[in-house]
Amino acid sequence: MRRQLLPALRMLLVLTVLTGLLYPLAMTAVGQTVFGSKADGSLITDATGKVVGSALIGQAFDGDEWFQPRPSAAGDGYDPTSSSSSNLGPTNPELLDTVAERVAAYRTTNGLDPKATVPVDAVTASGSGLDPQISVANARLQAARVAKARGLSVTEVDALIDEHTQGRTLGFLGEPGVNVLQLNLALDA
Repeated sequence: MRRQLLPALRMLLVLTVLTGLLYPLAMTAVGQTVFGSKADGSLITDATGKVVGSALIGQAFDGDEWFQPRPSAAGDGYDPTSSSSSNLGPTNPELLDTVAERVAAYRTTNGLDPKATVPVDAVTASGSGLDPQISVANARLQAARVAKARGLSVTEVDALIDEHTQGRTLGFLGEPGVNVLQLNLALDA
């Protein structure tokens, strides 16, 4: 029995050190060296240096002076511990009613014509419920409201939107988008 137990205990110790200590330390070192701030969560700071959020996770903003993110299905709103979609299908009456209410509210909030086309990302949550970006079209429709609330011209706000528009991933995947937190911080600056 001892002949079997000692090699098993040695292997347990060796594998524990390798997979429990050395491998995690090596991956942490590579992440910190190669990916810098991304490894730390892509944290965003304000002008005072205070961390105000992550470039990877959306958050809610209240008031006409802020660009509004897309709706969240994650918990009570942008809760990263409850990341998920609503699981309602495209013909589900509850989803259709919710989207219709959001469309009406979006038009009212942004002073749009009752028949104006509303971008889909303005009224539907993403699969994760945590997307930090909105479409450029969504940002442009909110620009007049934000400009009025901040006493700026729409041209100034549009320039900030252009400045903070991020291109397609790898140059061809997805659509260009605007990170709401970064855009709102630029408005404060």
